[in-house]
Amino acid sequence: MIKNRREKFPFQLACAALAGIAFLTGCASTPIVAPKPTGWIKDEVADSYVFAYPLVLMGASRDAAVGTGPGQAPVNTLRHASALPPVGAHNPPTPGIDTLDSTAWLDVGDEPVIVSLPTSAGRYIDARALDMWTNVLWSAEQQGGSRVSGIKAQTVAFAKPDWKGDLPKGVKRIDAPTRNIWLDVRIQSNGGRDLTAVRKLQRGIRVVPLSVYTGDASAASVAPRTMPADASVSGTPAEQVAALDAKGFFDRLAWLLPDNPPSPADPHALKFLADLGVKPDEAVELPKSASDAIAGGLADGRARVATPPTNMLTANGWSWFGEGVGNYGPDYALRAYASYAQPGIGTKDDEVRANVALDSDGHALNGANRYVMHFEPNQVPPVRGFWSITAYTKDGALGDSTPARASVGDKAGVRRNRDGSIDVTVSSAKPRKASNWLPAPRGDFQLVLRLYAPKPEASDGTWQPPAVVRQ
Repeated sequence: MIKNRREKFPFQLACAALAGIAFLTGCASTPIVAPKPTGWIKDEVADSYVFAYPLVLMGASRDAAVGTGPGQAPVNTLRHASALPPVGAHNPPTPGIDTLDSTAWLDVGDEPVIVSLPTSAGRYIDARALDMWTNVLWSAEQQGGSRVSGIKAQTVAFAKPDWKGDLPKGVKRIDAPTRNIWLDVRIQSNGGRDLTAVRKLQRGIRVVPLSVYTGDASAASVAPRTMPADASVSGTPAEQVAALDAKGFFDRLAWLLPDNPPSPADPHALKFLADLGVKPDEAVELPKSASDAIAGGLADGRARVATPPTNMLTANGWSWFGEGVGNYGPDYALRAYASYAQPGIGTKDDEVRANVALDSDGHALNGANRYVMHFEPNQVPPVRGFWSITAYTKDGALGDSTPARASVGDKAGVRRNRDGSIDVTVSSAKPRKASNWLPAPRGDFQLVLRLYAPKPEASDGTWQPPAVVRQ
């Protein structure tokens, strides 16, 4: 009590000194309450957006692909691409023209799902399965050799970690940390008459629930657990996610979390979400009276997702993912950007994809000009499979002013110089003399260099593609 009286004494003197001016009314006035800081809300919204972006994007991608409409297939059912993408194709951006894809969305909630691949008889196949956080769970076992010569017949079962039961002999179990899995099987194709052989391989791929595989049940449709429809958003999955406000984004996240827990488990990230009012399968209640902080955090999160992280590899204007891609651990910035820039990307052992949109002088690539890429003998893309270069519009579409499905690479008969080096000429107009001409769109464009089954030096920083030099 004595201490409290001493603390009040200076305050009482201050009131007395002000009596002649304010008649003591200032001492009795209501104190001003400073607004609570909202900086933490902005920061946690941004961090949480980057953390959750891959899951929300995968949820939108699943819902767009599952169904009975055009371009869709039911759950646990393969959808085969029967032809290479046409001129002008841009969904997904920079579509590959070296392979035909067979894709499926698996649901392991009720029982394991069996995936069987046939022997590819010397043809390159890249098969991978991603969980809902875009981590690569499994890749097909490739045969060895100096060049990938295809795969042997193999069968795997994707199951929930807590599933208990017996699998048929010879079936390898893969534990799936999320209820849904994206399966993507890419079969190398040269187009034209070669498509017949590719389609035959596609028919040899099988995806069925365990009970159907063992003959204990007939094929039954699995009702997809889709997110609540939102009429305010439309377009591609990426466009849908980009159009969501903070409430819409976190509503989708809360709906997805029960079936798709974070991998790896991250209590710190979940605490951030709980601070914001985001909990699995509960109605989202974002902090009130903090709309500006929430909007600012959402804008920051979007910008961070679209910004290449510092651990991207860069050289001569090119950029590509190195080690760590496909199995991200707590590197949420890399995971989010990979989902944004190259949806479905595999590990460093599956594929490396390098992009460039500027020439050696820093100017935008344009089809009105002619460019040359000179690969020294020791600079040729290091692969166990094969490589190719394709030109796209700046928006990622196959240019409508170029021959359909044009690319340059070792499967397309690229010619080497006498010393083993390679020169690739890029322009919209065909030059008089150029053994390796890559047609380009007439306007601004970008190049994508794909390395299938790359060697370690493609992702450890010891190899780099050459500059694109304007002639």
